[in-house]
Amino acid sequence: MSNLLFVLILSVLFGGLYAWGFKRLCGERWQFIGTIPLTKRNDGCWNGLNLTYYGLFNANACTLAVLIVYILLAAGGLSTAVIHLVVGLVFALCIPAAKLMARWVEKKAHTFSIGGAAFVGLIAAPWVMAALNLAGPLWGMPPFPIMPALAAIAAGYALGEGSGRLACLSFGCCYGKPLGRFPSVFRPWLAPLSIVYHGGNKKIAYAGALDGQPVIAVPAITAVLYTAAGLIGVLLFLEGRSRAAYLLCVSVTQFWRFASEFLRADHRGAGRISAYQKMALAAVLYAVAVAVAIPPAGSPVHLIAGLRLLWNPVIILACQSLWIGIFLYMGRSQVTGAVISFFVRKDRI
Repeated sequence: MSNLLFVLILSVLFGGLYAWGFKRLCGERWQFIGTIPLTKRNDGCWNGLNLTYYGLFNANACTLAVLIVYILLAAGGLSTAVIHLVVGLVFALCIPAAKLMARWVEKKAHTFSIGGAAFVGLIAAPWVMAALNLAGPLWGMPPFPIMPALAAIAAGYALGEGSGRLACLSFGCCYGKPLGRFPSVFRPWLAPLSIVYHGGNKKIAYAGALDGQPVIAVPAITAVLYTAAGLIGVLLFLEGRSRAAYLLCVSVTQFWRFASEFLRADHRGAGRISAYQKMALAAVLYAVAVAVAIPPAGSPVHLIAGLRLLWNPVIILACQSLWIGIFLYMGRSQVTGAVISFFVRKDRI
């Protein structure tokens, strides 16, 4: 399979997913997958735990990001053991950071910050890889080129976070400002970039009282920009241009994170320039320094070798376990509840 054909296939798949998601996920129907009864109430009903599409789309996005990283790193000649270590250590830092950073910046204990997690991952990844290269010979593991590995992670992150914005559309978070707050001369131009959320249980309703109003579709715009950057990054990586892929993916995602917060209406912490925006700019400067300091040299890239890795049972089981873990971590709603009642349909007895 040619590199360009691989990227074009991914583009078509993402395009179809987004065409469906941008149209449907803002509706009330697409917030909860189901509810599990937990404890019985005095009135005969049950208290329930809501399982969300927010968790499902985040689990999909994280698994996709890992799959892309596995494919690219294997295509670049890294061994399966090295890929497991790199991905496992970076995720071990990023997953808890999603909650800890939200608690630190937004002072909220029951929410997640993908931006905060991404910042931790971008800062930590070069050091994790350098440590592995130093310690690897003690375990019989040869050193590996760091820049291609960073480029693969950056491309996987861009695609993962891009597709993960579908979770925001479902939950109603990361919402943009209503069109009414913009000067009237700009509204006709902004209207095609707006969406309307429905449902009183979505965050845009209980936190911003903006459900039912057209707002700037920040999650949808983010999905398109990040996915485009990720796809171009994948193509650059496969063509052996790892440094360009790394800088492109980090720059596009972090500059847009900085700019998009001026279009958002949800709370992002105190100050005119939020902590997340400062992190985004710092991440770009950090990435430039890393790109200058680390040579781009690496092994020839062979896409077929990367795709063959997907048939490895260990990879399949690892991705399935990751999906389940992320869904259970992010998909159990902590800000909504449910009351369930059951009855017998006597007309069917």
